[in-house]
Amino acid sequence: MKGMGDMMKQAQQLQSKMLKMQEEMAEKTVETSAGGGMVKIVANGKQQIMSIQIEKEVVDPEDVEMLQDLILSAINEALTKSQEMVAAEMSKLTGGLNIPGIM
Repeated sequence: MKGMGDMMKQAQQLQSKMLKMQEEMAEKTVETSAGGGMVKIVANGKQQIMSIQIEKEVVDPEDVEMLQDLILSAINEALTKSQEMVAAEMSKLTGGLNIPGIM
């Protein structure tokens, strides 16, 4: 039964490392932009939008749809980059193993 005890200990260590990584991911950010940098979005590793920056030149009351599209595009890209960042960090922890329920 010593093998089972070792496996449980390793699982607990992995869980502890994952919790620490999740805390670290809240501090790490990714930045994306759309419209040639007219709309910039910063998201953290918890897939939270931290900031939105919109240049005055892209705000056109006659074309609100374009601004909405730029914001949506930049947000979706930021969230994708954030998820990729977390997946890369998780892969380091799990040694590349795809463990169901972790991601």
